[in-house]
Amino acid sequence: MDTRTSLMVRNIPNKYTQQMLLSEFTENDHGPGVIDFFYLPIDFKNRCNRGYAFINFVDYQDILKFHRQYYGKHWRTFNSDKICDITYARIQGKAAMLKRFENSALMEKDEEYKPLVFVSNGPDKGTRLPFPQDSSRAS
Repeated sequence: MDTRTSLMVRNIPNKYTQQMLLSEFTENDHGPGVIDFFYLPIDFKNRCNRGYAFINFVDYQDILKFHRQYYGKHWRTFNSDKICDITYARIQGKAAMLKRFENSALMEKDEEYKPLVFVSNGPDKGTRLPFPQDSSRAS
């Protein structure tokens, strides 16, 4: 049984912002609560996304529905010719994703550019959390 939960979504039109893409996924039942980590890297020089995003699903079984909806399809916004490609991410799981970005210079940027983290379980499932502070920098 494959229990990988993190995906890399590629060929995203460059004009999407993190909030726009998350809103699209949320409208299609793939938002917070179904996912607990979301990050669309930005090219700060050009002020547009880099064409790929990382998503971690709370339950690996939700990946199939997401894959069916997006893989090989055109993006509905911006009338782009780009076709969505989805692969498993090299880094797997919410904890590993958090660890990957905790020491990044990205953490010095504005909130809108940081990865988004959500409560995975319980009554607050899907509630946005602040990105955890780097424990080595804490005083």
